[in-house]
Amino acid sequence: MIHLNRKISDVGFSKDNIDHLGNKYLIGNGYMGIRGTAEEYTAELHPAINLSGVYDRAPGKWRESVNAPNGLYCLLHADGERLALPEKEPRFHEQSLDLAAGLHGRRTLWRVGETGVTVESERFASMADPHAILQRYVVSVDREAELTLDSGIDSEVWDINGGHFSSVSLTEREGILSAECRTIEQGIVVTVLVGEKAPVVGETVKEGGKLLKRYRFRAEPLVSYVFEKTVTVCTSRDEDAVGLPTMLDYEEAKRRHTACWDRIWYRSEVQIEGDDEAELALNYSIYHLNCIAPRSGGVRSIPARGLSGQVYKGAIFWDTEMFMFDYFLFTDPDVAKRLLRYRITTLPGAMEKAAEYGWRGAFYAWESQEGGLDACTDYNITDVFTGRPVRTYFRDKQVHVSAAMVYALVRYLEVTGDRSVLREGGNRMLLECARFYHSLLVRYVGRDFYEIHDVVGPDEYHERVNNNAYTNRMARFTLEQAACLLRDDPICTEEERLGFLEAAKRLKVPQPDPETGLIEQFDGYFRLEDASVETLRSRLIDPREYWGGADGVASHTQVNKQADVAAMLGMFPEDYPTDVMEKNWLYYEPRTEHGSSLSACMFALLACYIGRPDYAYPLFMKSAQQDYLPGSKLWLGLIFIGGTHPAAAGGAWMVASRGFAGLSIRNGCPAASKPQLPEGWARLRFRILCRGKSYLVTATAEKTLIEEEQT
Repeated sequence: MIHLNRKISDVGFSKDNIDHLGNKYLIGNGYMGIRGTAEEYTAELHPAINLSGVYDRAPGKWRESVNAPNGLYCLLHADGERLALPEKEPRFHEQSLDLAAGLHGRRTLWRVGETGVTVESERFASMADPHAILQRYVVSVDREAELTLDSGIDSEVWDINGGHFSSVSLTEREGILSAECRTIEQGIVVTVLVGEKAPVVGETVKEGGKLLKRYRFRAEPLVSYVFEKTVTVCTSRDEDAVGLPTMLDYEEAKRRHTACWDRIWYRSEVQIEGDDEAELALNYSIYHLNCIAPRSGGVRSIPARGLSGQVYKGAIFWDTEMFMFDYFLFTDPDVAKRLLRYRITTLPGAMEKAAEYGWRGAFYAWESQEGGLDACTDYNITDVFTGRPVRTYFRDKQVHVSAAMVYALVRYLEVTGDRSVLREGGNRMLLECARFYHSLLVRYVGRDFYEIHDVVGPDEYHERVNNNAYTNRMARFTLEQAACLLRDDPICTEEERLGFLEAAKRLKVPQPDPETGLIEQFDGYFRLEDASVETLRSRLIDPREYWGGADGVASHTQVNKQADVAAMLGMFPEDYPTDVMEKNWLYYEPRTEHGSSLSACMFALLACYIGRPDYAYPLFMKSAQQDYLPGSKLWLGLIFIGGTHPAAAGGAWMVASRGFAGLSIRNGCPAASKPQLPEGWARLRFRILCRGKSYLVTATAEKTLIEEEQT
């Protein structure tokens, strides 16, 4: 089925687009992510080689992921003039990304007097050698010119809450440049090695935090001067850090790298006949998921901003299990199992957090770092007017996060049939999550049902509410699954199992109103001011204001960041008739700001369930183009939150598969309801894996055909 031959590009240069294009043109291989920035950029322009699963805390600041020294640095001078964006305006500039092969490209033309100087570069984060980045940098002129190229390591990295290195050692040995850095908190050693192949001889120079090879030469017209480098990145935590290559043959490394991408795309490409824009947007989203998936190394997961930098502290959120997991489950179940293993391994941290608040079981971190440490603080927002930190309740009241682990676990069992994950700790994770929700239950004297109080749902604009619909439904699901899956497991007594079952039956989950069909998002929601999103936007004094919290413009209104009811209906469509789902879609969507990248896909999925692909399509495209188009939110109060949005990418895939194609799993086999293709779509095709078998799914307006393939 492979026909993917997509090269995206932006022509022209604007300093205002640097952060957006840094996200848009990200490359990665699961071990690290490399922002799509020019080779000459220094820290203030946000280049980053972001490392998966490596964290540090600078004194007095937030703990966050670590960016490695930049071994891709190159700076060109021509006839003594410095050629660097953005300080020198180019005559021509193009940045490109080959989605099919994970290749980042750049072509820039400058004029220096009467001389035209062209730089062309290509780089990739090797899928075959996870510690390696390969770069080719080519210079040519149309008249003779004196050129100087500085190429090497820039150790002065961009940090949001850093720096993170207590020491930096820059050395050269046998032609290999080396930066060896030690983190402040735990003394993790981050090493970057650069080996270069050049057409001229260079000298080694050290300038501030840079260790460089300086190449001086007289360039002849119409001759291409090719400089190739292998950048090797490793840490003292890497078990495979011994014997890593310091110089690879560029073409051979590229061949092996693209072969890996071919195998990945064979499983993950989606074809949409009749809508090239949607096909590109969805495959672009899939590209981003593919290049940040943990396919090798230790216990790692996928952060909320992928590997695009240190935003949200490089932490793993519930986004991974609820929005990205389905994609990997159906295209690369080994990655899905790795994601589950991360949560199983970090169970002790979740239990420690629950105990901190006086609860039983496992309360998973809102912002999970290694060991399940919750990096989330009690003050996550800065007031734009006073500059003071504002008390938030993400860490201690978003109790729905533990249920996301159970939802992913049950989906994994359903789709793969692999129950070994239970024996490998999944059963203990399930038990402790059920114990957590059981300990949260409250019951008033004289009432025969349980409630869950004082929580924050996925809609973060309304804090400390009672009986949030999404939270309570997910808690019930957790209790039901524990009672079912632990039936014959000795880790759970029969008395406790029956207690879970009884609690699930009696837990209050807001139900549709008999007259209106509407489900109240939480107790008292319908009594809040019924203002429009536009009205609230007009009330803002500063566009960077946070809409939630005690004083946010949305806090005392029905306007949501993302509608919890829509998410609940999207996750449990079998619980509700179509007319109820439709009435709630029509009520909640106009009252939702879509202030989270997680929001649009849930409404799009729900729109498919009610047979309205016309409602779903623009929301699907909003998710699929979240990082492709500019305009994503860059600030939360005074905190920079720019970066990629892999949850939106995963959500777009869920809409295409579950929503437009109608894919589901019934009795361990793939099945489909009537497809809901958007107008103009002639055919939607993709592959899935289920119970070790490969299937080709083809959806047309009339039906969805699922064909088993011979492996």
